[in-house]
Amino acid sequence: MPADDATDFATSDATSDATDAEVDLVVARTRFGADGLVPAVAQQWDTREVLMLAWMDEAALRETLTTGRGVYYSRSRGGRWVKGDTSGHVQAVREVRLDCDGDTVLLLVEQAGGACHTGDRTCFDADRTVVSGGQE
Repeated sequence: MPADDATDFATSDATSDATDAEVDLVVARTRFGADGLVPAVAQQWDTREVLMLAWMDEAALRETLTTGRGVYYSRSRGGRWVKGDTSGHVQAVREVRLDCDGDTVLLLVEQAGGACHTGDRTCFDADRTVVSGGQE
């Protein structure tokens, strides 16, 4: 696969058909930062609504790819965080994509309940600014 191609990796509802080799390939292509983390954007799979931004370390990415659940690294808690374990707002991961540089993960998910820690559906509806689109 050419280095400039985005990697698509499909999973099924809350389980994964991924082989160890496929998981290893995605992890190897992922460029984690100096802190060992990579940003992960969760997006509703059918409406394409952007739900949240979180962080993943290698273990969280591997667990997401093998279980089909949204698993993250919580910087505030300093450890693993499985979306929905405390709130019940589970993310069933349908597909995982890497951007062209491998330094951002996109999760296409089926979101149950709110994705935001405030309970809102999305973390991106609090402060909306209308931009004219560059028209003068």
